[in-house]
Amino acid sequence: MDQLRPSKAARAVAAVGVIVALASAGALALAGFGYRWGWWPLPDAFAILRVGTFVAGGGALVALIGAAWSWRRGARALAALALVAGVIGLGAASLPLLQLRTAKSVPPIHDITTDPVDPPAFEAVLPLRAGAANSAAYGGDAIAAQQHAAYPDIVPIRLDAAPTQAFTRALDAARAMGWMIVTADPARGTIEATDQTLWFGFKDDIAVRVRADGAGSVVDVRSLSRIGRSDVGTNARRIRSYRERLTGR
Repeated sequence: MDQLRPSKAARAVAAVGVIVALASAGALALAGFGYRWGWWPLPDAFAILRVGTFVAGGGALVALIGAAWSWRRGARALAALALVAGVIGLGAASLPLLQLRTAKSVPPIHDITTDPVDPPAFEAVLPLRAGAANSAAYGGDAIAAQQHAAYPDIVPIRLDAAPTQAFTRALDAARAMGWMIVTADPARGTIEATDQTLWFGFKDDIAVRVRADGAGSVVDVRSLSRIGRSDVGTNARRIRSYRERLTGR
């Protein structure tokens, strides 16, 4: 039985792995939330993210080694704890890497609209965008071409409903998305709203426009980030989710 007793080295490796993996996973989570809560500026948040990714990966590896070693030495409870910590560490380290991979797979743009020729305009949200790094003016053909290549499915939304009914549905869908409604003008068929990402709390602005289209209506949407050259696909995903809410498909 003595040979199955966990050695001090096995315990130490497992313990260090657990502590490092869990602590760095927590640091990665706080990198974004800390920026959102005003604890540190964005460059510091990104620095924590970079360092935390490597430390979390290393801690996860140590934890998994400690888990295997402890399991072989009969310390099943410690091995299970180290295994869980290793998985958490790997998961935490993979999230920033997946974000980086996504960023490289999409164009470096942050203004997405269903109508690049005549995009919905921002008016009511402009005071809220004071000091925003990104302009509310649409970038024109160059941005439209990149959007079309990356997101060919982002097109006007057509509804078999009169504009008045379509506007009500559009507003209900916007509220269901959890957006903060800044203005809703049924006479003009326009809605302006603001949304916020969960982790870093980045604020993006949305404009919705409803117009008559024969016997039905056409709904155009525009989603624009306040900061960041690339939105990492966030605005396109938001428009897709809104379209699903509005049309049910």
